Amino acid sequence: MGSSNLPGNVTTSHLLERIRKFYEALAEPFIGREEEARAITLAIIAREHVVLIGEPGTAKSALARRSAELISAKFFKYLLTKYTEPSELFGPLDLNALREGRYVRITRGKMPEAEIVFLDEVFNANSAVLNALLSIMQERVWYDGYTEIRVPLWTMIGATNRVPEEPELEAVYDRFLVRQYAKPLPENKWGELLDAGWRIESGKVPSAQPVLDMNILAEIHKLVFNVDIAAVKPKLLRIFAVLEERGLHLTDRRKAKSLKIIAANALLEGRTRAEERDLIVLKYLAPRDIEDFDKVSIVLSEELRMPERFIKELNDIKANVKEAARLVDSMRSYDPRLVDLFRSLKIAKSRILNILKEADDERVRMLADETLHDIDELLEKISYKLGM
Repeated sequence: MGSSNLPGNVTTSHLLERIRKFYEALAEPFIGREEEARAITLAIIAREHVVLIGEPGTAKSALARRSAELISAKFFKYLLTKYTEPSELFGPLDLNALREGRYVRITRGKMPEAEIVFLDEVFNANSAVLNALLSIMQERVWYDGYTEIRVPLWTMIGATNRVPEEPELEAVYDRFLVRQYAKPLPENKWGELLDAGWRIESGKVPSAQPVLDMNILAEIHKLVFNVDIAAVKPKLLRIFAVLEERGLHLTDRRKAKSLKIIAANALLEGRTRAEERDLIVLKYLAPRDIEDFDKVSIVLSEELRMPERFIKELNDIKANVKEAARLVDSMRSYDPRLVDLFRSLKIAKSRILNILKEADDERVRMLADETLHDIDELLEKISYKLGM
């Protein structure tokens, strides 16, 4: 980790610490939204745009607002429909100026002055709004009539409950470099969700205190291009090829910009040198459709030898064991299905023991031990019901 002085005597170490604090503070009040917080953090570090895909009520708006609060950034939020007029986003015309023959908009509090923008149901916008968004997202320029206006937009956060299929939306969708599928929380998180909701509704959650400002963020962004990415390029090209073979196509734009997100992940992990494990961020870049998120995860788990691969597999096994336990409780003694479950659990146990031989990671070992304990308890219960 470097310590060379940056403007204002801010060191690299200090900036890396600020990045970590931002991510932790962003994720803190939300239950099970660490991936969404990470996606937003990476987009902000890289000065790119991020879209959260999922049903309403999955904290998308709250995450966007909190990210702006943690940076003390000017924030603009709007729900788009096909009837949304450009003036709703960019401000109304100044009638006094118009009488004088000048074409001027009143942009105070509107999108042209915002640094973090959240657009809900972003793909519902009409063509007039979409055309304006394209230039703003790509060039940070807003064309108002014959006037070219530079805007301070840092990151746009979009939200949608659907992946757009219309060809006219493809260009806007592609400019959201980072994509995350915000799934509803699984059953094992519902209790925590109730507790968190109660704290929020009772006003016991403190407001976000800034951990960055726009000047510090600009210095963090500069660090992206100081990250040593040479070691990961060959593996990245290999994964591009594998994804293409599996029918997962990345546009040239997404391929070219991928190194920015890889570098941003290294910084978030406290490093100025990218490593193979940073390629896991392709799970945010490669998916297009909802089903692609799982497909990309499978490719990455095969190509990258990293703990996350085993953790995902163990979590899947643990969830299956929990479901099997519910079934066993509902079955009577000597139910023939118990024999099949017994065999399946033995196979799962064998796989976990193999994972323990392959993995050298404390998190993997802890999760494996927990899952083995659950399996052993269930095997004992099945044995009792079978009279073994």
